[in-house]
Amino acid sequence: MPDPNLVLAVVVLAAGTYLLRLGGVGFGGSHHAVRLRPGSDAAVITLLAGVAATATFYEGQEFAGWARLTGVAAATGLAAVRAPLVVVVVAAAGVTAGLRALGVD
Repeated sequence: MPDPNLVLAVVVLAAGTYLLRLGGVGFGGSHHAVRLRPGSDAAVITLLAGVAATATFYEGQEFAGWARLTGVAAATGLAAVRAPLVVVVVAAAGVTAGLRALGVD
């Protein structure tokens, strides 16, 4: 039997997501873009790149392994040639899983 708190959390998040999506329809599908200051774009990109690099190279305090690094490299290459997102994700997971199955850490 699943934890009742977990079930409640999933139900609340699902309801909130549904209400947000429904609210978007009520606004006529208009998009309200967030405007950033001219210099903030570089800061956002730098922050996201730092988070991505940390998640790519490290798991906790240890090196994440060559399999993950190769999977991310494959995803980066596919994204660079504008492959569909599902192809990028499945290829990255497949490369990583394949290398780990071959014993590459």
